[in-house]
This record gives sequence, structure tokens and C-alpha cells, in this order.
Amino acid sequence: MSSLTTSEAGQAASARRKKRLTAFLFVAPLLLFILVTFVAPIGSMLWRSVYHPTVAELIPLTLAELERWDDHKQLPDERTLSVFVSELHALDKQRLSGKLSEEFNRAFTGMSSVVKSTARRIGRMDAEALSSQGVETLLESHRNWSRPELWYAIERAGKVYTYDYYLTALDLELHPDEGIQVRQDTQIYLQLYSKTLNMALVITLLCALLGYPLAYYLAGLPSNRANLLLVLVLLPFWTSLLVRTTSWIALLQTNGVINSTLMGIGLISQPFEMLYTSFATVVAMTHILLPFMILPLYSVMRGIDPSYMRAALSLGDKPIPAFARIYFPMTLPGLSAGALLVFIISVGYYITPALVGGTDGQMISNIIAFHMQRSNNWELAAALGSLLLGLILLLYWVYDRFVGASNIKLG
Repeated sequence: MSSLTTSEAGQAASARRKKRLTAFLFVAPLLLFILVTFVAPIGSMLWRSVYHPTVAELIPLTLAELERWDDHKQLPDERTLSVFVSELHALDKQRLSGKLSEEFNRAFTGMSSVVKSTARRIGRMDAEALSSQGVETLLESHRNWSRPELWYAIERAGKVYTYDYYLTALDLELHPDEGIQVRQDTQIYLQLYSKTLNMALVITLLCALLGYPLAYYLAGLPSNRANLLLVLVLLPFWTSLLVRTTSWIALLQTNGVINSTLMGIGLISQPFEMLYTSFATVVAMTHILLPFMILPLYSVMRGIDPSYMRAALSLGDKPIPAFARIYFPMTLPGLSAGALLVFIISVGYYITPALVGGTDGQMISNIIAFHMQRSNNWELAAALGSLLLGLILLLYWVYDRFVGASNIKLG
């Protein structure tokens, strides 16, 4: 009897293991998809924002010499400059001076053409002239080579692991004596972050103001009529995002539909400048993201028993106070879910601000795309993206701390 029980227990354990393995095999493709398309890109972005070995690979000997450089108010010694001249000469022969010029230009503005012209001059020198006149030629080629702050920037750029891109993304800079300070010339990125958050908040509020009454109306209709109207809410999802965005260009441009109509009926004499502004970005993104607010609200409102309101009214309460005290609190899970969806999506939106926003309506995502596609500064783009990710997680934590993420309901 004991032997039979042990055998049955073993078979049951084997069956459970087989069932768990089967369940895991079903879930494995999804886990692999999330790993490849979500976890790996984010991990790569975080890694790239702090890891940058390019300069260290191009001029390793110069960076080793700069480690002996203590007085950052004076030029490095002649030995260090001579080593740099030798490495610059070798890079010119290997046609890698252009790559070095890009890296130096990121560390110290205006160095791209300086490095290229200097590399050409030094590259034409033979070994004897290089050892005797190389340093002199370097200092004579441009006044920037005589500036200690340039060599400090080169030393910082040569660090394989660095947080300098995060400093740049926060409009900060590191001085050898004063430490970390706010940039005095321009503060681009903090303004863009503030602008992005403000626009995302405005879009979320507009979606809530427009979506709440519509969801309330849909929730009170019979199922057949509500489903028919809900199809119209979902209809934009069946249209390409590019088509929906470009349609707003036709509506908002100077000679577009809106200005032509207003001028035709005599309401205005001159067309409004609506396209390529923050207004255009807010309007277009509100239209695109409105279904993300309506659907959670509708699904929650549909589950609220109408008898609660009828009971409050029958007990003598007035409609507006009854709505504010009874109905509205029950819709907060859907409202919070819709607001969180719209806000997070709008913060990272790229296509719509790029097409209708112009310079005035750009968001931080457009600057990230610029550094990845045009300036080729992937490290700064990764730092900007990492800060944006951290900001979203911080806002989510604040929401969870004061409201509770468990209160979010999509239906």
C-alpha cells in the first residue's frame, strides 16, 4: 500500500511538472518577444548612455599621458602634446581623423573643422619633422589647442565609463575647479522636458474633458446603439497614424480648410498661423489619443449600477451633488487608467509633433530622434531617453503612492 502511494505521488508530481512545462512553452514565445523588443533595447539604451569607449580607442596613449596632468589651468606638458601629435598623425594615415573630430566636437564645440585641418597639416609631415616641429605645428594650427579647457574636455571625453551625457541632458557641465554647474549659455533640454510635460498634461486634460461626457453618454445607451457608436470611436484605429496626422496639416495650414472657412464666412480677415505650433501638436494629439481615454471610462461606467443615482435622487439629493459624490468617485478607476495611458503615450510621441508641431511644437522625443539620426550622438540620445524613462517611472511611483496603481481599471 505504501509502495503504491509513493508511486502515485511520483506520477502526480511528474504530471504537475509536465503541466508547468507545457504552460511555460506556451508563454515562452511571448517572454522571448518581450525580451527582444522591450528589455534588450532598454538595457542597451541604459548601457550606451554611460559606456563610450571611442575616444579611448582612438588616442589611448594621449589619455594615459593626461592622467599625469594635475594643473588644469595650464597646458599639458610637451611630452603629452607630442604623444597626441603622433597619434593624430597615425589617425590621419588611417583615415580616422574624421571620427576623432566628431568626438572632439561633442566634447568642445567647434572642434570638428579644427581637428580635420590640423590632422591634414600634421599628416603631411615626415617622421623627422613630426618629432621636431609637431607640437609647434599643433599649437599654431588653431588657438583652441592652446586652451587648457579643451584638453580637460578631451580628458573627460576619453573616459570609457562616464556620466557626462547625463550632465549634458540636464543642461549641466563639469568644470575642473568649480565642479558641476548649470550651463550659462543655453538650457535647451530642461526647457524641452518642461515643455513636453506641460503639453502632455494639457492633452490629458483635454482628452478627459472631451472623453468623459461621451463615455457617460455611451454608457447610458442600450447595448446595440452603444456598440454602434463605439465603432465610431474605434474608427480612427483603423486609419493609419500618418494619414490622421497629415489630415491635420490640410486642416490647420494657412490656406487650409479651417482658415478658408472662417475667412469665407467673414469671421476673420487674415488667416491664423495654426500649423507648426504647440497648438497644432496639442490638437492633433488630442484627436489621436482620445480613444485611449474613452475606452477605459466607458468600460468602467458600463459596470456602474444606475440605481445608485436613482436612489440618491429619490432621497432628496440634487443631480449635480449626487453625481459628484456618488457617480464620479466610482468612475475614477477608469479615469485614472485613461489619464495614465494618454499621459505616458503623449510624453513619448514623435510622429505627430514632427509633422505638425514644427520648431515651436517639438517635444523631447524629437530631439532624441535628431541625435540618433542626424548628429549621430547616440550616447546623448540614450541619456535623454533614460531620463525620460526615469521621469515616467517617478510619476508612476507618485501616482501609486498617493492614488494607488491597484485602483486602475481598464474594464
